[in-house]
Amino acid sequence: MDTQTLATAQEIDFSMLALFARATLTVKIVMIMLIVASFWSWAIIIQRHIIFRKARAEAAIFDRSFWSGEPLDELFENIGPNPEGASEKIFAAGMLEWRRSHRQDGALIAGAQSRIDRSMDVAISKESEYLNAGLSFLATVGSTAPFIGLFGTVWGIKHSFEQIAISQNTNLAVVAPGIAEALMATAVGLVAAIPAVVFYNKLNADSERIISGYEAFADEFATILSRQLDAD
Repeated sequence: MDTQTLATAQEIDFSMLALFARATLTVKIVMIMLIVASFWSWAIIIQRHIIFRKARAEAAIFDRSFWSGEPLDELFENIGPNPEGASEKIFAAGMLEWRRSHRQDGALIAGAQSRIDRSMDVAISKESEYLNAGLSFLATVGSTAPFIGLFGTVWGIKHSFEQIAISQNTNLAVVAPGIAEALMATAVGLVAAIPAVVFYNKLNADSERIISGYEAFADEFATILSRQLDAD
């Protein structure tokens, strides 16, 4: 490499902002989309982490109350028909249907057990939707961001070759900046995709564990009510 070429290459700014500023409009749009998707992904990750931690804490507190030996009717009166915690909502759904299944004379309406089970299943389904909100976006970013970045890279390299053809110069000082700008799009895509994939898998597993806990509680509660139904 001659001295003039080396001096020219050293004068080129290869910082992230400089590469972004020199990129074509299409590559800039691609990188902006990926940066926005990355920030949105991190917002979902942090939000889900806080929500899952709160859900586990609420479930632990309610489990202690439920298995403390306190009568179910008293526990239901304490939490009310519209509680905030997910476990409490599932319990309240079962208790509300249990009370509605009694006629004024104290006898039970037929099919009470199946209605109680369905009521708790609906409550679990609603909590599942709430817990999993946003996870599909993480999965989408994780699967598509590398390809979006690759599209930006391909477009940037195409533009670089066009500039080489126009200038009739294959000097490294001419070629390198365009290639660097193009490759930055792929790098941004990977930066967006990798955390999205990792945290999607973690958060999805955490969500399944929490929901499994709700389902286990609903089964245990249904068994207790079933014994009550048989006794009545």
